[in-house]
Amino acid sequence: MKPLLVLLISFVIAIFVVKFIYKHYDFALSARIAMSIMLCFTAMGHFVYTKGMSMMIPEWIPFKTSFVHLTGLFEILLAVGLLIPKLKVISGWTLIIFLLLMLPANIYAAIHQVDYQKATFEGNGLSYLWFRIPLQVLFIVWAYMSSIRMP
Repeated sequence: MKPLLVLLISFVIAIFVVKFIYKHYDFALSARIAMSIMLCFTAMGHFVYTKGMSMMIPEWIPFKTSFVHLTGLFEILLAVGLLIPKLKVISGWTLIIFLLLMLPANIYAAIHQVDYQKATFEGNGLSYLWFRIPLQVLFIVWAYMSSIRMP
């Protein structure tokens, strides 16, 4: 829920900041700025909630802590890439692929009731997916519309 709020609030603020700076509305740029802010916000979680996020990864995958940190760094790189005009399309496609690849971790976490913030197995369970999967679809559509479809 927090990433969605960060995305939407950042988008509204970015619309007005972009209008003030460039003297016209640029919704695609505002959307990329908002997505970048949201990605930096979620990347922080990879470093603050490393133990809990490691629990979202199946047992058979090695180096979980390193994987969590690397994906956090990757989110920061994608956030920067979305803001660089020459990199926005490749960053958008990479973000879409990244979001698709991270969905199984969210499904695994829901099945095993992982609460990544508390690092326990007392999370919301499968009901979490009723929110998370549509949210993931929204992020994918947002990335496509702001960085690939709208030049």
